[in-house]
Amino acid sequence: MADGRAAPERRARALMGLVAASALAYPLLVCAVRLAFAQLLTDDVPAIALWLTAGVACSVALVAAVRWGAERRVVSPWLLLGLAPPAVYELWLLWPRFAG
Repeated sequence: MADGRAAPERRARALMGLVAASALAYPLLVCAVRLAFAQLLTDDVPAIALWLTAGVACSVALVAAVRWGAERRVVSPWLLLGLAPPAVYELWLLWPRFAG
């Protein structure tokens, strides 16, 4: 073994990475559906830009979570930026309560 970590610790890290990546699947699907509706049903350029940006960010976060779980070094610091979309998504869900 190159890193000297115990097998249960490596397995737990891999499972946490899998759970983190799975948690990003639903926001990524929402971004894809909203982007499709914004492009096909309405001609709302700001909405298209927003949902495209959110989808890319969720994709980057998913890749970062998988790489973290596999204990591979994240080469690009931009991949770490993808960890913010889940927080922004939760804020978006709760915004009507804050505004009203």
